[in-house]
Amino acid sequence: MNPSPEQVKASESAVRAAGDRTIEQYQNWMQTNAAAHLMRAARQSGLTARLREKQHTLEELCESLSLQRETTALLLDALVAIGFVEQYGEDFALARAGHLLCQYDDDLGDRRWEGLVDRLSDPETASFADAAEYRARNAATQWIHTAAAMQAAEILDIGGPDASPGPKILDLGCGSAVWSCAMAHRDAEASVVAVDEPASLQAARRTAESIGLGDRFKTIQSDPLAVTVGEQQFELVVLAQMLSGYSDDQAAGLLEKATAALKPGGRIAVPDFYIGPGRAGLKESLGRLSIHLATPQGRVRDLRECQAMFQAAGLGGIQFTYLAASEAGLGMMVAEKA
Repeated sequence: MNPSPEQVKASESAVRAAGDRTIEQYQNWMQTNAAAHLMRAARQSGLTARLREKQHTLEELCESLSLQRETTALLLDALVAIGFVEQYGEDFALARAGHLLCQYDDDLGDRRWEGLVDRLSDPETASFADAAEYRARNAATQWIHTAAAMQAAEILDIGGPDASPGPKILDLGCGSAVWSCAMAHRDAEASVVAVDEPASLQAARRTAESIGLGDRFKTIQSDPLAVTVGEQQFELVVLAQMLSGYSDDQAAGLLEKATAALKPGGRIAVPDFYIGPGRAGLKESLGRLSIHLATPQGRVRDLRECQAMFQAAGLGGIQFTYLAASEAGLGMMVAEKA
């Protein structure tokens, strides 16, 4: 039976649509790569640093940086188009998001990824950041998880009508303490003890000060793996983006330390990367690969492995949820001490 004219047209339309999608995907790849080169050119030429200081005209930028006018004008137009630079009349300024680039990502992550090929070809000679540097980088960039931290506090029902007031929270490996501070912010009687290395604690104190936690926020300067925090002292322990940065033995030991610090019936909350049953999107894939490249033995574990690890530490009532507010694709596992 021959297809009808309508069926032929529908088939041709489907073929054209598939072709259009292929072309669109190709163009997206090329534009994404080009945008990265635009931002690198802005950093390497000095434009980013100069615009970080204050607004400048095209002429001021060319004169102070010895840049060619026509090419600089075209580059600035392109940077405005991708939102990295903003234009106000004749003045150019670094966009607000550009000001967020810190010492760990001012190169747009190049240092993080340049070891990928070496790791592919010869993992034995690949270089890694040490654990303290890895945590310091996380602390410096942890502000991106603010919305997810607020969602996590809601999921835990801290400050809610059915929650016990004034929980004592241990933030073990606090980073910038975004997660525990968001939780303490929901309950005016909650208190936080944050544990980490000096660079991270500096960022953590700034976070606590920014929301007025005052003397409800205390710190202990120590490697989280080595710290002594006592037993049965806390209603909630937070291990944010910690377990994936360590070897299996280290992660298990940290989880056992956290469990020991909990009072009976206390909970542990672990916002982190996880491998679920579905196919990972780009942000999840990048997160997993980034941890693999940055840590000697750290890795993102699947949910069944994590469940077994939690059970071995004496935790039950294990629940997992993806954090929809996370821009990085994080989830959170929550468990209770019997």
